[in-house]
Amino acid sequence: MHVPFLDLHEQNAPLMTELVGAFREVSERSAFAGGPFVARFEKEFAEFCGTRYALGVGSGTDSLWLSLLALGVGPGDEVITAPNSFISTAEAISLCGARPVFVDIDERTYTMEPTQLEAAITLRTQAIVPVHIFGQMADMDPILAIARRHGMPVVEDACQAHGAEYKSRKAGSLGVAGCFSFYPGKNLGAFGEAGAVTTDEPELHSKIQMLRDHGQAAKHLHSTIGWNARMDGIQAAVLSVKLSRLAAGNAARRAHARLYDELLASEHRVIRPAVALHNLHAYHIYAVRVQNRDAVLQRMASRGVNCSIHYPVPIHLQQAYSFLGLGRGSFPVAERCASEFLSLPMYPELRAEQIQFVVDTLKDCLHN
Repeated sequence: MHVPFLDLHEQNAPLMTELVGAFREVSERSAFAGGPFVARFEKEFAEFCGTRYALGVGSGTDSLWLSLLALGVGPGDEVITAPNSFISTAEAISLCGARPVFVDIDERTYTMEPTQLEAAITLRTQAIVPVHIFGQMADMDPILAIARRHGMPVVEDACQAHGAEYKSRKAGSLGVAGCFSFYPGKNLGAFGEAGAVTTDEPELHSKIQMLRDHGQAAKHLHSTIGWNARMDGIQAAVLSVKLSRLAAGNAARRAHARLYDELLASEHRVIRPAVALHNLHAYHIYAVRVQNRDAVLQRMASRGVNCSIHYPVPIHLQQAYSFLGLGRGSFPVAERCASEFLSLPMYPELRAEQIQFVVDTLKDCLHN
């Protein structure tokens, strides 16, 4: 048996009639950059997330960068985040001219450890960006309480958490802004690059709206220096088709995770993902932890199971961020987890027999 890590063909094939119809409609109206299809998706996604606004942008990186810019983050500032994310979280901070400051993670949930947050705050700190990693939201109440005490905004990196919940509130609805990626492999994926920012703040909404469109307050009137970060109409039309299936897809992912948990419950060589009591996990990634991870990854692939790694090198140890001077041992939990994470196949269309084969193969590879 062959089990891919992700099978987008399996996901998209049943939707092809609707998707072709969406392409045709966008083409007939020539609404390719921004326009009515983006506006429709923004309304739908804001309603889904429980926020007043959603703004379609070109990518998840754009969503993070423009949110921080709109909040006034700039050269000489610091922004606190977690080291175990995709590099775009830190890149967005750097693109503002600011410096990323990292806080280690909780070893159970892999999200920002709130007890270490306050010690990282300085007079230069302008924002906090918790990362909802793998589909699980960070522990937002203590993070928001600390932020309020210091009078600074919280921007949620929800790029892996479409539909995840914290105490019955959806990702993207707790901070001053929520940032999403619709990269094709995400729980809600476009047919290319796309992203969105959610917010309840009218002023922030207006600023990001201008920044994504070359700083235009009105056509040909540029009130600030912006960027071309608009969402394409075709991507918005695709996302509208897929958004109606997101809740069902997430429910299927949770069912798969329960089966993985059950089949791995007695396997002492595997650390399964833990879910905080107040969280509803979206399982963008089902990451277990194993020893000798790289060897296990290769053995699994040789037997027909394609796994992945998220992320093998924490951001503070990437060459791009060597100027921060943070060596090994700076964030021991994130570093240890990064060396052990093994992401098992996870997508809504997985079948029970495939999951059984993945688990059997994993156990055999660990045993041998």
